[in-house]
Amino acid sequence: MSDAFTTRVLNVATGSSETVVDLTRGCEAFLREAAAGRDGLLNVFVPHATAGIAIIETGAGSDDDLLAALHSLLPADDRWQHRHGSPGHGRDHVLPAVVPPHATLPVVGGRLELGTWQSVCLVDTNRDNFERKVRFTFLAGS
Repeated sequence: MSDAFTTRVLNVATGSSETVVDLTRGCEAFLREAAAGRDGLLNVFVPHATAGIAIIETGAGSDDDLLAALHSLLPADDRWQHRHGSPGHGRDHVLPAVVPPHATLPVVGGRLELGTWQSVCLVDTNRDNFERKVRFTFLAGS
């Protein structure tokens, strides 16, 4: 495979509660090796039917605010037709329509081009899965 396209899978322990996991350092570590100073695009993808990728501020309460907003928008109750797993688990299958399972971000000079307060985050409301896989893919520019 050409070095113009590089991919790696990161295993992320999410535990048994709703969570937002900051992946930014993992993205940066991957790019130091894969991008090697080049421009291109980083795609972050979570291959799960009940998780998503968000670009948000973390550490100032926004991650908790996001989970609270998702809980209001997608309550964990018995309204969902998809009914296996924990009570309200059907809402976890709707989550990727609100928080998509991917993000594509610019890379300039081998570095992720995020705004000052932006972080790349895994959003997981599914309490039945304790570990997630996240795929980082770097596509080098021409």
